[in-house]
Amino acid sequence: MNDTKILIIGACGQIGSELTLKLRELYGTDNVIASDIRKGEQDVFKTGPFEIVDAMNYDQVETLIDKYKVDEVYLMAALLSATAEKNPAFAWDLNMNSLFHVLNLAKEGKIKKIFWPSSIAVFGPTTPKHDTPQYTVMEPSTVYGISKQAGERWCEYYFNKYGVDVRSIRYPGLISWKTLPGGGTTDYAVDIYYKAVADNKYTCFLSENTGLPMMYMDDAIRATVGIMQADKEKIKIRSSYNLSAMSFTPKEIAAVIAKEKPGFEISYEPDFRQAIADSWPSSINDSEARKDWNWQHDYDLESMTKVMLENLSK
Repeated sequence: MNDTKILIIGACGQIGSELTLKLRELYGTDNVIASDIRKGEQDVFKTGPFEIVDAMNYDQVETLIDKYKVDEVYLMAALLSATAEKNPAFAWDLNMNSLFHVLNLAKEGKIKKIFWPSSIAVFGPTTPKHDTPQYTVMEPSTVYGISKQAGERWCEYYFNKYGVDVRSIRYPGLISWKTLPGGGTTDYAVDIYYKAVADNKYTCFLSENTGLPMMYMDDAIRATVGIMQADKEKIKIRSSYNLSAMSFTPKEIAAVIAKEKPGFEISYEPDFRQAIADSWPSSINDSEARKDWNWQHDYDLESMTKVMLENLSK
């Protein structure tokens, strides 16, 4: 296992940066190659091999895979929901072509295993909102969601048709104190902690009762590593697995923060992101992930809030 060579594309992003550090811890620094379109501020290119790569350029990706004799690719490069709405054509190209490149390289036998993230954005306004099941109506209404829905179908297709071992989870909103949010609709739940520490007040871009599925980043990283390390036979779903930890509204997170930081105030000024949030589920049923590869989350809203405020106050 320790000889596994891993390439992370999009290693400077919100998930990629923390995933890189975790995988280096598990597989050894030199076995985990971080790459991104440019060098970020993060530690990822200081703590081990780092390469500049354009995920949309097949030849560049192939060259890296050949150079390092890569076994597994984690494709974390994407334009997220709120950002993608401002640049639909580019978002589609980046999110789809980067996936095609790695799927085709795996089909050619150059990669053994792929991780590709999907999202709760694959669901849409016609999806059952509460306890959203694994198999349900999926009519996404955002560019990001449309690209994730198409991507899920391609992952399943490449597995069924060519035996490509690609694994995926539908991330909920992700919350971390180590990296700033990357242009998503659930970013308020990261931002609120920063503002709580700095100003003890926050103006929220979603309305007070907008419930969304969320997860603390440590859980998301564990899930990502967990699904990739699971035996191939255990991965029964080859589109993407529902994944869940907690669900809350801005009003609820504000109340939990106020317990830790008396006097904390929240106000509401919903913007274009409100419509995106309204099209998504408020809670997710992830019983398949729990059953197939033993997924379990560690953090709830209270424990996450303590950790977030503690670390941001340092």
